[in-house]
Amino acid sequence: MRTLLRIGWLNLKRDRVAQALTFLLPVIFFSIFATVFGGQGDDATSRIRVAVVDEDRSEVSQRIVEALKAEKALRVRLTAAEEDQGTVLDRAGAEQLVRNGNAPVAVVIPAGFGAAFMENGFGGGASMQLLADVSDPIAPQMVQGLMQKVTMTAAPDLLMTGGMRQFERYAGTLTPQQRAAVDQWLPRLKSGASPGPSGGGAPMGVAVTVVDVMRTDDRRGSLISFYAAGIGVMFLLFSCVGAAGGALLEEAESGTLERLLSTRIGMTGLLAGKWVFLAIMGCAQLTVMFLWGRIAFGLPLFDHIPGFVVMTTATAAAAAALGLVLATLARTRAQLSGFSTILILTMSALGGSMFPRFLMTETMQKVGLVTFNAWALDGYLKVFWRDAPIWQLWPQVGVLLSLAAVFLVVARLLARRWETA
Repeated sequence: MRTLLRIGWLNLKRDRVAQALTFLLPVIFFSIFATVFGGQGDDATSRIRVAVVDEDRSEVSQRIVEALKAEKALRVRLTAAEEDQGTVLDRAGAEQLVRNGNAPVAVVIPAGFGAAFMENGFGGGASMQLLADVSDPIAPQMVQGLMQKVTMTAAPDLLMTGGMRQFERYAGTLTPQQRAAVDQWLPRLKSGASPGPSGGGAPMGVAVTVVDVMRTDDRRGSLISFYAAGIGVMFLLFSCVGAAGGALLEEAESGTLERLLSTRIGMTGLLAGKWVFLAIMGCAQLTVMFLWGRIAFGLPLFDHIPGFVVMTTATAAAAAALGLVLATLARTRAQLSGFSTILILTMSALGGSMFPRFLMTETMQKVGLVTFNAWALDGYLKVFWRDAPIWQLWPQVGVLLSLAAVFLVVARLLARRWETA
C-alpha cells in the first residue's frame, strides 16, 4: 500500500496538467462564482448605468436627480456624451442609449411631474417612466425600487407641504397652532429629519411605469439567441481543440506529419488547410445550434441571416485559430486535454457563456473582454436582440478577426518544433 501511494504521488508530482486540473481549476471557478454571486451587497458590485432625463426642470425633479446621482448603486448619465460637457439628454436620446446597450435603464421625469407631486399630496398622482432593456432583468427592478426610496427621501418637506394642501382642501384650513407646528417641522424635514411616528401612516409614493423599449413580437426568440451563442461558442472551442489537436498529434505520432512536411505544402500550408477545415466545421456546428433554436424555440434566425453569417464566420475563424495554438503547444494528448479544459472553461465563465456578464463586477466585465467569448456573444446580441445593421458589428468582428490572425501567427511559431525535430 505504501508503494502504491508513493507511485500515485510521484505521478501527480510529475504531471503539471493533472495538478492544475485538481487544484487550480476548482479555485479559479470558485473565485469567479464567489465574486459574482457572493458580493451582491458589497461596494464591489457593478453599479447600474442609468440615463436620466429631466423634462420637468422643477425643484422636485432636480432634487430627485441629485438624489439619484448620490446613490452608490447607480452610475447616472445626464448627457448624450460620456463627458459632462455633452448635450443634455432628451427622451429620444435616452431611449437610443437603451436600445444600443449603453445603459440598461433610462429614467424620464416628465413635464408637470413637480406640479402633480405637490398638488396631490405625498407624491400621489405624480408618475415617471422607466425605459428598460429587459435582457437585463435585474436593473429595471432595482432602479424601480430605488426610485421610490429616492422620491421619498429627496423632498420630504415638499411632500409634507403637498400633503397639508390636500388636508386643507378636504378637511378645512389649519389652525394657527397647527400651521406653526407644520412650519416648525418643514426645515427639519428638508434636512433629513424624521417626522416621527405620526408621519408613518400617510399613503406616499409615485407611480413608475416601466416601458420595454426593446419589445418586439419575437422578443423571446431573440433572447434564445443569447443562450444558443453562449453554449454554442463554448462547445465550438472544445470541438476545434479536439479536432485540431487530435489530428496534429496523431499525425506526429504515426509519422504522417513528417511525410506531409516533406511535400510542397509545408507547415504553413498544412496549418492553413487545417484552419480552413476547422472554421468550416465551426460554422456548420453553430448553424446547427441556431437551426435547432429556430425549430424548437422560435428563434428568428431567418430574419437575421446577414448578421448571423458575419458573426458565425468571424467566431468560427477565431475558435479554429485558437484550436491550432493549443494543438501546437501541447506535447501529448493528456497535455492538450488539460490545457484546453482549463482555458475553455475559464474563458467561458469570464466571457459570459455560463452566466450573463452584467451580473459581474465592473472589473470582471473588463477582464471578460480578454476572451473572445464575450465579443462573440456581444455580436450575436446585437444581431438578434438589438437588430443592429451589419456595419455596427465592426468592433466585435474586428476583434475576432484580429484574434484569429494573432492565433495563427502564434500557432505557426509553435509548430516550428516539428520542422526542426
